[in-house]
Amino acid sequence: MTRPVLLSENSRSILMTSAGVVPPNKLPQFIAAFVSTMSAICLGTVFSWTSSAIPILQKEMEMTSSQGAWVGSLVTLGAFAGAIPAGRLCHLLGRKTTLQVLIIPLFISWIIIAFFYHNLYLLYFARFLAGIVSGGVSVAAPMYVSELAHISIRGTLGTFFQVQITIGILIEYLLGDIVPDIRTLSLVSSVLPIVFLLAFAFIPESPVYLCQESRFEEAYKSLTWFRGHDYNIEDELVNITEELKEGEKNKTSLSDLLNCKATFKGLIIAFGLMTFQQLSGVNAVLFYSNNIFQQGGIFEPGTCSVLIGIAQVIATLCSAVLIDRAGRKILLILSDSIMCLNLAILGTYFYLSDHMGITSYTFIPLFSVTSYIIFFSVGFGPIPWMIMSEIFHPKVKGTASSISASLNWLLAFVVTNQFSNLTNYLGIGLGFIVFSIICGCGTLFVVLLVPETKGKTIEEVTDILRGEPQRALSKSCGKGDKTTTTV
Repeated sequence: MTRPVLLSENSRSILMTSAGVVPPNKLPQFIAAFVSTMSAICLGTVFSWTSSAIPILQKEMEMTSSQGAWVGSLVTLGAFAGAIPAGRLCHLLGRKTTLQVLIIPLFISWIIIAFFYHNLYLLYFARFLAGIVSGGVSVAAPMYVSELAHISIRGTLGTFFQVQITIGILIEYLLGDIVPDIRTLSLVSSVLPIVFLLAFAFIPESPVYLCQESRFEEAYKSLTWFRGHDYNIEDELVNITEELKEGEKNKTSLSDLLNCKATFKGLIIAFGLMTFQQLSGVNAVLFYSNNIFQQGGIFEPGTCSVLIGIAQVIATLCSAVLIDRAGRKILLILSDSIMCLNLAILGTYFYLSDHMGITSYTFIPLFSVTSYIIFFSVGFGPIPWMIMSEIFHPKVKGTASSISASLNWLLAFVVTNQFSNLTNYLGIGLGFIVFSIICGCGTLFVVLLVPETKGKTIEEVTDILRGEPQRALSKSCGKGDKTTTTV
């Protein structure tokens, strides 16, 4: 019998024999990715709750626009705080346990809102608490998925997090259009964290974390669950263990992130993508979609929000199909350039409406916002999170991911908190034109700096970032770094 030849990529292997390749079973990976990212459905409901709730609160409590901005933006401020320790928490507790622990405070936040929403400070606290969960989940869930995914479906599974967020957003839009009061809306929303906890209980922990804790028998069972019994489990476990040992020899401090050329450039790319994702104004559009449609003169803004939610889910599912075929970079360029165009159209419409009293063409806000959300969901929604998990070496991924996610949420806070002030100062038309200009700058950033990571190993991506293709990891990234040979 021919001696097996090991192919590996970021601790992912397949067995080649004279009979051919024995591929891993993909179905369990899809199930695990779907169930683990049900946590993102819970986040989606948190993000879009304000679209339906703030108009109700403004009527019931005479809430000011400034107070409404804080209700919307405290989630993102909490997410900034929650993302910072999330990487360390994943290392200490495990990816699965971290997600399970985090989701409990989210349930509590919904209960607080349901029964104490008339108390503005308790409402602020509940939204901040939901934000802390959002920040932690945004680090832990993609990390968990990336560690169970085989290279052949890595891109597709990587989009699940954003797909599930859009599903959560749609669910809350639908509930907001049906449920007339805050208490019922919040209690119904609180069911989703419980559903996630029950479903996720049957999915194994990440095999990488189990190997890290020297729980090799459990790691073997976990990997067998994800890959199937016919897959070469032993070789992959050896690769995971070796990479973890190398990581222990070369523990990373903050200065190491800056001294390693590949990691430093990776941080620039991750920071840039997160910056342009948030400064495109997406959270302002999602959080205040009903207000946008009301100002646009549309009679049924709630219905329009539901239509946008449906379009967002469909577009993100399309991204899941395209991302391993078309590639990451081309989808980012297409996404950001069309977002730029739609925001320019939307801004021009509102500017002319304010200054010239246009009463017709009220379909323009619906068309522009829907098109904007569709193309955000195809590219700039899921791909920055995926690229973040693909451009960093495993030994720096936890720290780098936490920093990048924290920047994302900090910028999201600035946008959602100051969007009302921006539109009050410039007008909603010029506000959207500012976001359009930022999208144009983001397109140039992707063209000039972002590499294509489709189908590439972590070693190949590192070489590209260092500007030295075909070379192994530099000693500047750690003398003990292991180079995996791809046959």
